[in-house]
Amino acid sequence: MAFMGALPARFRRERVLVVGCGDVGMRMASLLAGRVRLLALTSSPQRCGALRAAGITPLVGNLDDVASVRRLAGLAQRVLHLAPPPSDQGPAWTTDPRTRALVRVLSRRALPRSLVYGSTSGVYGDCGGDWVNETRAVQPHTARATRRVHAEASVRAYGQRTGVACTVLRIPGIYAPDRAGGTPRDRLLRGTPVLQAADDVYTNHIHADDLARACVLALWRGSGQRNINVCDDTELKMGDYFDLAADLYGLPRPARLPRHQAQAQLPVMLLSFMSESRRLSNLRMKTELGLALRYPTVREGLVASDHK
Repeated sequence: MAFMGALPARFRRERVLVVGCGDVGMRMASLLAGRVRLLALTSSPQRCGALRAAGITPLVGNLDDVASVRRLAGLAQRVLHLAPPPSDQGPAWTTDPRTRALVRVLSRRALPRSLVYGSTSGVYGDCGGDWVNETRAVQPHTARATRRVHAEASVRAYGQRTGVACTVLRIPGIYAPDRAGGTPRDRLLRGTPVLQAADDVYTNHIHADDLARACVLALWRGSGQRNINVCDDTELKMGDYFDLAADLYGLPRPARLPRHQAQAQLPVMLLSFMSESRRLSNLRMKTELGLALRYPTVREGLVASDHK
C-alpha cells in the first residue's frame, strides 16, 4: 500500500469492517491484507470460503434482518459501507432501511473512528453538462438515486449525532477488465446504439482499483461529514466514450440515434443514464484524500484492460 505508506503499529491492530464486500470491497481488502484485521458482513454463507481465502473474517448476517447484525456493534474501528439499498420494493420506494439499520447498530456500543459510505453521483440528477462539485445541492431524478440521498442523510445524521468521522463517496460508472461487465466491449459487440452528438450527455468514470484506493484513504484521511466525488479526469460524452473504446478494441463504432428513436429502442435503465449530463470535479478527492490516480482517464484504463 505504497500510496499510503506503512501503517503505524497502532493501526495494524485495528479491525476494518466491510459491509457489502463485492468486487470493490475485495480490491480494498487486498490493499489492507496483513495490515489490519479485516471483517466482512455477508448475507451468503456460500461466500465465506472465498472471504477467508482473501484473509477476511466472514460474518453472516443481513441488513434486512436487524437481529442478525446486532453483533456488529463495537466490533470494528473503521467501517466501509458499500451495500446498496434494496431495490425490490418497487420504483416508488425512496428510503434505504439498510443504511438506517446499520447506523443504528453502530450506535449501540463503542463507536468506530470512521465510517465511509459508497454512494452514487446520480444524487446530483441532470446538471445540463455543468461542472459539479460537492457543494451542489442534490436533485435526484430517479427513485434509485433518491434512495441513495436517504442513505447519505442517515450517514450524515449519524456522524453529527455521534462525532464519528463520516465520509460519503459519490461514485460514477465503475470499470475494470476483471469486473463483470467492466468494460464497454460486450455492449459494443451487441451493437447497442448511442445518442447522436446533439443529444449526447457527459458521463463520468472511475477504475475499480482507483476506487478501492479511495475507499482505503477515506477510512483514514476522511475529515468527517464530507461528501467527495470519486472520479477520474476524463471529460467525454457517452457516445465519444464508446467511440474511443471501439477504436481501442478494433471494433465498429456504435450507431448514433436521435433521442426520440433511442427512447423507442433502448431499455428504461439505459435511457435513465442517457438522461443525465454532468462533469464531476475531483479536486476534493485529490486534495483531501491525496489520491493520485493510477488510471487518470479511461484511455489508460481501457488500454490496460485490453492487455490483461
